[in-house]
Amino acid sequence: MQEKVKAFVKKHSEIWKFVKFTFTGASTSVLEMAVYALLQYVVFRSLQGVPVQDSPVLAFLGIEYKGYLYSYLISAIIGYAAAYLMNRKLTFRSDVNPLVSGMMYAVMVVCTIAFNTWFGAYLGTVITNNGWNSFLVDMLVKLIVMTLPTAWTYPLSRFVIHRKKKVA
Repeated sequence: MQEKVKAFVKKHSEIWKFVKFTFTGASTSVLEMAVYALLQYVVFRSLQGVPVQDSPVLAFLGIEYKGYLYSYLISAIIGYAAAYLMNRKLTFRSDVNPLVSGMMYAVMVVCTIAFNTWFGAYLGTVITNNGWNSFLVDMLVKLIVMTLPTAWTYPLSRFVIHRKKKVA
């Protein structure tokens, strides 16, 4: 049985990498959602309806409330840091320079966190302005916002950031 599993993994290594990436993503998503819930409902609870200061950039992006902004930003940073470590060591077993891959990952993550923070805070604004605030709605929106970036994070992680050195 063990030989069959090893043969399957070897034959379908790309599928197996995606499965591991998905498992890592799910694991770090649980961490990220827990941090988000703690921040949104405990740490920044009093800021849920507090408007951000007059900022033309945030106003343009549709971000109105401090609680959502801070909760999305901090939880995303923690989730992506954990994902980087797990994917580098467990999923892709990367052997490229960790400084180079870390810098490339940081660029991808900054863009992804900017997207997640904007989209999550924007949806949080819509939720608040329509009176739909609830733990279940917030967690569903957080899950959706966290899942969308898989469309670019897997290909970038697999083929650019955590690649293996070419053996001559």
